[in-house]
Formats: sequence, structure tokens, C-alpha cells
Amino acid sequence: MERLIKAFENSVRAFNRLRRSEKAVQQELVLLLIALPVGWFLAATWRGYALLIGAVLLVLLIEVLNTGIEAACDAFSREFNTDIQLAKDCGSLAVLISILMAAGIWALAVVERLWGVS
Repeated sequence: MERLIKAFENSVRAFNRLRRSEKAVQQELVLLLIALPVGWFLAATWRGYALLIGAVLLVLLIEVLNTGIEAACDAFSREFNTDIQLAKDCGSLAVLISILMAAGIWALAVVERLWGVS
């Protein structure tokens, strides 16, 4: 049980640090706060609502992992290195892919709600 408590404390510490210092995380948290009520009105079912909110949470999750990759790379070396650049670029690409997925899911929900297309 102590291990779970320590893991939770570490997670809260990371969340608070990212929330205060990372612009992308701040923006995605605002997006999540907006998505919670908008998704409620947009979704036709509980599953649809879960999918909409899950898509936004996925973007946040990938952003957190990307920030971790960047921090680890920066801790290793601040000098230019093609392998480090690739690691950071791959993390950035993962964020972009998750944003495109979330945008597609939300776009489909909007089309379904406005035009009744399923």
C-alpha cells in the first residue's frame, strides 16, 4: 500500500509541476475543462461522451509522455545530437497524431449531432 501512496504522491507532484510550467499542458487542461460540458451536450450516448472526453485525455496523456521524453533528453545532454533530436521529434509527432485523432472524433460527433449522420 505504501508503494501506491508514493506513486500517487509522485504523480501529483508531476501534475502540479506540468500544470504550472508547461504551456501545452496548460492549454490541454483548459481544453479538457471546455470539453467536459460541451461533450455532454454534443454526445448522444454515454459511450459517445466517454469517447469525446477520452480523446482529449489521450492528447493530455501523450503530451505528458512527450514532456517526460524531452526532460530525460535534456538531462542527458543539452548539446545537439541527432538521436536526441529524433527522440524529441518522435514525441512531438505522437502529440500531433493524438491531436488529429481527437479532432477527427470531435468532428464526427459534431457532424452526427448537427446533421443526424451516424
